Amino acid sequence: MKTVLIVEDDLINARVFSKILTKRGGLYVKHTEDVDKVMTIAQNKEADIILMDVSLSRSVYQGKSVDGIKITQMLKSNSNTASLPIILVTAHAMAGDREKFLKQSGANGYISKPVVDQQYFVNQIMALLPE
Repeated sequence: MKTVLIVEDDLINARVFSKILTKRGGLYVKHTEDVDKVMTIAQNKEADIILMDVSLSRSVYQGKSVDGIKITQMLKSNSNTASLPIILVTAHAMAGDREKFLKQSGANGYISKPVVDQQYFVNQIMALLPE
């Protein structure tokens, strides 16, 4: 069974995503907003894909505040974790944001909140899951 790591500081969102992914996608879900845990899970290959909230309000790494873009950049710049697919999730979707965020972060995909079409949400994740 494939594992999705949800990096999200809003527990309600995390629960909603978890439910959709387990019920509709048949996926196993982990959730944390602890950046050290995210790094460990990624390095130990304990997740097949990451759903990364762009605006993590409480996340700190090595004493500095980091957002989802920064965490994605760190994962993508490390040869051990660079191939792990990362999908950015954001509620602040303005025109042009998608391209800017993807370019800045090196992420593989982008989903805006709230998730209206659950099947489309699952399909976007399935499409990026490694075989």
